[in-house]
Amino acid sequence: MEVRVVLSSDEIVRGLKHYRRIAKQDVLRASETPDPDASLRHAEARRTVYAELAELAERSGPQDVVRAALERYERLPFVTGSDDPAHVEIRGHENALENFFLMIGLEPKVRREARSKRPPLGSNGTAPEAAAPEATDAAPDVDANDR
Repeated sequence: MEVRVVLSSDEIVRGLKHYRRIAKQDVLRASETPDPDASLRHAEARRTVYAELAELAERSGPQDVVRAALERYERLPFVTGSDDPAHVEIRGHENALENFFLMIGLEPKVRREARSKRPPLGSNGTAPEAAAPEATDAAPDVDANDR
C-alpha cells in the first residue's frame, strides 16, 4: 500500500515530541482520574508508541515511519469498545497510532484498510504475539522538556 507523506522526518519528530509531552502530562495527572492505574497504563502506552516512532523518524525517512506505523496498527488486536482493564495498553497503542495518522494527514481510506486487517482478540483474552511492541536496541531519546 503506497502512502503519500507530505511531512519531513523533522516535522514528524517534532509532532511526536508534542504528543509525548501530552502523554507525559496524562501520566502525571493519572492519580486524579477515576481509574488511576488504567489512566497511567494508557498514557504510558501512548508515550511508548510516540517515542518508538520518533526514534524511527530520526533514523529513516517519512515513508518508512508511516509504513512501520501501519504495520504495527494492522497487528494490534481489535479491542475497540472493550472496557476490560486488561486491554488498556492495546487501546493506548491504538489511540497513539490513530493520533499519528491524523497528524500526518493519512487518508481515511488507508486507515480503514489497515483497520480491517486487524486480528480479533485472542480467545483467552490476550493479545496475539504479533501485537507485542517491537524491541529496539537503543533507548528512546528523552529531552529535558519531556521529563
